Amino acid sequence: MSDYKLTLNPREESGKKAKALREKGLVPSVIYGGKAPVLASSPYNETEKVLRAAGYHSPIDLSLAGKTLLGIVKNVALDPVSRKIINVEFNEVKKNALVEATTPIKIENFESSEANKAHLTLLQVMEEIDVKAKPSDLPKELVIDASALASVEDKLTLKNLVLPTGVELADKDLDSDQVIASLSDPAIEAEKREEEEKAAAVSEAPSAADVPADNGQKPSEAPAETA
Repeated sequence: MSDYKLTLNPREESGKKAKALREKGLVPSVIYGGKAPVLASSPYNETEKVLRAAGYHSPIDLSLAGKTLLGIVKNVALDPVSRKIINVEFNEVKKNALVEATTPIKIENFESSEANKAHLTLLQVMEEIDVKAKPSDLPKELVIDASALASVEDKLTLKNLVLPTGVELADKDLDSDQVIASLSDPAIEAEKREEEEKAAAVSEAPSAADVPADNGQKPSEAPAETA
């Protein structure tokens, strides 16, 4: 059983006809993973609430025509203007089979680190990662502890990421030294920018060779004719 549940209704409308469902406040969806894709729909508000909570990393109990399927969100299509959900794709999964899911990475305890006390800035360059686990073991997020960070040379890498029991990285070839977050010193960065601006100003200043020679004539004067 999942912590998230969504009731779906079978639908026959597809393509341009699915627009009529959206006008009724329904979200068209497709469930993949069975013998054939299954077309369904669900109320917009309920769908948005569940998707916002489950994201792409938590299984959802999908109730459809008296049956309950276990699904994970594969893709959510949004209207480019309103950003409202216009279509959802689910992958049906088996509760004892390993599945892949994209999981957020959350950094904790930076506030108590020496790096924070030194007014360094934490830059998170990897915010999510693909993991593999049984649906019931899929974590909502992966937490990494930043309390030991002290100097600008320190980094958080994949080797600092502690995976829960039953969870593994989907890509086992990832370098354990791949950076998740690094530190920067705002004061040093400001000094670098100032030096770069000064260097740019010097390089753009006209040199003596670029300044026209003064022949004593005003711009409007023409040289005197010689006999």
